Amino acid sequence: MDIIIDIILPCIAIILAYLIGSIPNAVWIGEVFYGKDVRKEGSKNAGATNTIRVLGLKPGLVVLVLDLLKGIVPLAILPEFVDKHHHYLPLIQIFVAVATVVGHVFPVFAGFRGGKGVATLVGILIMLYSQVFFIVAGIFFGMLFLFRYVSLASISAAISLPILYIASLYFYVRRTLRPLIGFVDEDDKVFDFYWAVGYHFPNLLIHYLPLLIFAILIAIFVPLTHIKNIKRLIRKEEPRFVFRKHSQNEKPQS
Repeated sequence: MDIIIDIILPCIAIILAYLIGSIPNAVWIGEVFYGKDVRKEGSKNAGATNTIRVLGLKPGLVVLVLDLLKGIVPLAILPEFVDKHHHYLPLIQIFVAVATVVGHVFPVFAGFRGGKGVATLVGILIMLYSQVFFIVAGIFFGMLFLFRYVSLASISAAISLPILYIASLYFYVRRTLRPLIGFVDEDDKVFDFYWAVGYHFPNLLIHYLPLLIFAILIAIFVPLTHIKNIKRLIRKEEPRFVFRKHSQNEKPQS
């Protein structure tokens, strides 16, 4: 029974997360309703941005919402497979999140040719980093409003995530451990903040280190998936984002 609870059920949750992430919303909507494969037009990317450019605003927004839900649903249903008090729940959450993104980028239902995973990552941020999500979202939309580059906005938001998470974690831990600060033990040692952190370090490590590492990986992953965009930004050739279908003479943005 312990093997089922500790190993098999988390593995089922991870596999299910990959399958949910593999649902190619942009590809299916394009093929079923418009007779087009968005991977063959525009930037050839199966994501919301390219869907807006190839098919229009409405289908693009539908894809955006559905891709975002792909990041939310696997984590939302995780308690059905793993107890919320499971000792390694944060680590399991990370594996589920990674499996979802891998499914989006390499979908089994679409020949392993998917999108860049940004919208799906947004759903994951909502679930795992709610304390900093609105600030990260504000950075994204602020950069998009100022420069109208989706790629630059995505990269900026991703890089800000671990920095903001570390800051929020500091204040959260300080608030949580406040009752211990000033406590005097049997050896007449007074607990300051750093003593309190050291005392609870193993638990803090298990609960928050996986999320910090994942935030750092996101800050690395998003720029890596936008290498071509970065090169175009340097050459000042990156097209600006507009909420309309591109013309034949307009270069698509990937």
